Amino acid sequence: MDLNTWASNVWPNLHVTKKTLRNYEGAYTRHLAATLGHIDLGAISRSQLINAIDRCSPASRYQTLMVSRVLFREAIRHELIDESPATGIPSLQPTPNPQPFLTWEKLRSVDFGTQTERIRFLALHGLRYGEAAILSIDDIRDGRVYINKSIHGNTKTKAGIRSVPLLSPFVPFAKYQNTIAGRLKPLGVTVHSLRKTYAYLLKNADIHVTTASKLMGHSNPLVTLKIYTAVLDEEIDEVGISLSRILK
Repeated sequence: MDLNTWASNVWPNLHVTKKTLRNYEGAYTRHLAATLGHIDLGAISRSQLINAIDRCSPASRYQTLMVSRVLFREAIRHELIDESPATGIPSLQPTPNPQPFLTWEKLRSVDFGTQTERIRFLALHGLRYGEAAILSIDDIRDGRVYINKSIHGNTKTKAGIRSVPLLSPFVPFAKYQNTIAGRLKPLGVTVHSLRKTYAYLLKNADIHVTTASKLMGHSNPLVTLKIYTAVLDEEIDEVGISLSRILK
């Protein structure tokens, strides 16, 4: 059985979200199908896999390696091969550039037209767009927003099931984020950056990082901590002023 045939057998049986499956299939189609797909599953060597992966960009390399690990892991589980050629290949994730975001003070001063309430809702509640897109008025009760699903199915992780304090009116969201993304683009930010606005708001409110992690639906508080350690230029200026006062 060649790798392409095996991959087509594996996809329907993976216990992952629809979004993750699309990412897997996309990475496989772009970077492995043409180079390794016609080779028998048990004949693919580690060097062949490395050569295929090394043709990818840093970001695509990581995703492609993850896909290959899944495919060969499943092949071992079904006793089709004895060992995975992906074993031992370093999985260094690319270092992302810091993504810009707007503080709440800046965000609330902008008129986004018909999307203003939706954009402010995302920034004040920290929802992923997939969570907001499936939200209904029934999920708003007792002064809270209850998040327990995504438009892709389950929430991204179990930690994604949560509730957050209701801070602004709820307006139903469209299935796709294109319109909101278009309103944010001139400001140099994305829909996802609104989660950083929320995290930064929690930080400035002195909310402990472990509590903030639960509110944001992060399974690992270290992910939240990375956002908490974001320092804006004006904060550096404020530190200088504060230190000058002490020195005086």
